[in-house]
Amino acid sequence: MTFSFEIPLLLLLLVTAAGAILVKDLMSAILLLGSYGFCLSLVWAWLGAVDVAFVEAVVGAGLATVLFLLTLFGTAPKDGRLRRPPPPIAVLIGLPLLGALMLYAANDLPTFGDPNSPSNSYVSPVYLERSYLDTKTPNVVTAVLMDYRSLDTMVETVVIFTAGLVCALLLRRKSHGTSS
Repeated sequence: MTFSFEIPLLLLLLVTAAGAILVKDLMSAILLLGSYGFCLSLVWAWLGAVDVAFVEAVVGAGLATVLFLLTLFGTAPKDGRLRRPPPPIAVLIGLPLLGALMLYAANDLPTFGDPNSPSNSYVSPVYLERSYLDTKTPNVVTAVLMDYRSLDTMVETVVIFTAGLVCALLLRRKSHGTSS
């Protein structure tokens, strides 16, 4: 397997995530978070999850960035810079330790593209064989997203709608209560 795209893409993802956390300017943080969402959508596309990549590009890189920018433009100019104390020493030690433990645990995961992995041996054949019988939908992807995972898809839609509604409520101008 070649790492010609994977390593630079992973590094770009880590740089945008770290930049969004470390930068002090809110506008820069918002733009870096949008870049992070775009890089993450590229990762999902590279891994073959095109539907997840599309949702990440639309919601993570697009909609979230627009909503964050609208929220930032609706705030007072003095709120443009972040003022945060330095992180505690436990965080500076604990997060790299957690990352190292996660990388160590990742050794037990099946290799990418392994045809004998549990998901390819047990889950995928059931979906491929039974999707039309269970759902009467000829497209397996549609059957999985809209029939097998319909509750999950509905809840995701509710979460996105609620986030948009909260941003709209935060940004609305108060027209009542002002005296002339």
